[in-house]
Amino acid sequence: MNGWTRDRALALMHEYTANEALRRHMYAVELAMRAMAIRYGEDPDRWGIVGLLHDFDYERFPNPDRLADEQHPSEGVRLLASQGLPPDMCEAILGHAFFTGVPRTSVMAKALFAVDELSGFLVACALVRPSRSLGDLEVRSVKKKLKDKAFARGVSREEVTLGAGELGVPLDELIEFVRQALHPSEQVLGLGAS
Repeated sequence: MNGWTRDRALALMHEYTANEALRRHMYAVELAMRAMAIRYGEDPDRWGIVGLLHDFDYERFPNPDRLADEQHPSEGVRLLASQGLPPDMCEAILGHAFFTGVPRTSVMAKALFAVDELSGFLVACALVRPSRSLGDLEVRSVKKKLKDKAFARGVSREEVTLGAGELGVPLDELIEFVRQALHPSEQVLGLGAS
């Protein structure tokens, strides 16, 4: 991976991202991507790095206008490519932002798109539970919250559904898979008993 390790990716993410909530989101996506890699017989370290870095440039280049080739994620990917991140990993990061128009052709890219919005949504669901845990979060509760447009407004329901479809996994199955991937590390995500 041209010298890319989790430690290197983590250092870059911390250098570019001060917001703890955004860091936690990237940790969640990293966890989901590592689990996805195992599911598909791929390298969890590579896929985890993609999850950890997918939004690293968001705080500096937020892209409110959703420009296809400027700001987030394009600025970050240019930096990553210049530092030797392999093309397939860069392509997956570009493809996670629907507005870039970059097709998600690899399973890695499809997995990142599928778990990105969903990971954030599951954390939001857990945060409003009395337990603040993913342990007792049920798929039917998540699906009910997905129908509530006022809850976690920033999460694109269309992208959650499209992500499951592109990956070829039923939405219920994907929700449960990501929930299980995140649950063992929920304290890192600011969840669980405080």
